[in-house]
Amino acid sequence: MDIPHDLIVLERAAEEQRARLAGLDGEEFDVQHRAWQEAAQAAQAAIADHATVSGQSAEEIEKEIKRALRQEEEDPAG
Repeated sequence: MDIPHDLIVLERAAEEQRARLAGLDGEEFDVQHRAWQEAAQAAQAAIADHATVSGQSAEEIEKEIKRALRQEEEDPAG
């Protein structure tokens, strides 16, 4: 399955926003949590749109995106 690069970028951005929650509390946590939710919603909307256009399952697309992200993390040249 060929996953568009922009979907991978959106998912990576959502994961980066989620990771920034670590160690925050109070208002800082709330602000960062909203940023994460917005990024995650953007990624999910793009995945749903791609699924509709391509006829592929959104779940399969998401699995492929997560696989691509793991491969990027494991690739020392990446």
